[in-house]
Amino acid sequence: MTADRWTRVAGQYGPALGRLLPLGGPRDGAWIAEGAVRAVLERAAAGVPGVRLGTPRITLADPDEVREPVVPRPPGALPPGALRVTADFAASAAEPLQATASRLRLVLLAAATDTLGLVVAEVDLRVTELLEAADGRAAPVEAPRPPEARDATGPDESRVAAAALSVPGVARLTGSLGGLGRAVHVEERAGDAALPHRHVRVELATGAGHRAVEVARRVREAVRDALDDHPTVAVLVTSVA
Repeated sequence: MTADRWTRVAGQYGPALGRLLPLGGPRDGAWIAEGAVRAVLERAAAGVPGVRLGTPRITLADPDEVREPVVPRPPGALPPGALRVTADFAASAAEPLQATASRLRLVLLAAATDTLGLVVAEVDLRVTELLEAADGRAAPVEAPRPPEARDATGPDESRVAAAALSVPGVARLTGSLGGLGRAVHVEERAGDAALPHRHVRVELATGAGHRAVEVARRVREAVRDALDDHPTVAVLVTSVA
């Protein structure tokens, strides 16, 4: 599928949520909202003196080099593959622009990989403006806050919610894709070469000090073990503290 086609399919959730990006690799079964990634990157850039970052954009580095995940993707989510981060930025002339860009690139890469667990192949930056000496650094960015999840609708949903909330690093459950603030989605799926099975998707926010991809892995394991039929589980991170 072409990059334009992925953009049309995956950008359907509005500017706050944005695309649903692969978190980790194909075996991790996790995704993260682009809006949550942008907020993390912008917070990291706010700590770099003499820099004002524009809105970052995260896309697949090569739409032809993707893999199918081990679990079904959330609706419209991008398949696992290396990502490209692009952004414009304004910089002070106090040091060479190439040095500033290199410093900013390292900060953004560390935020994407160490804080979140994204697989990033490229960070492309472009200087578009020179800052005056009086210009301060950017204000800290608050991550978009998805709607809080409502109460679970059945016993299995309640068990899933309790299991997810028991995992360290889960700040709260959220609801963005399922409507009515639902954070737990349980469905029956049938494949051509497999028996029908249940699939669970959990939407959540992660807390500060926890790597998002590791939280998602623990949630998948906890939810799978909480139900007797051990369904497949996908995790969607919609906000990062």
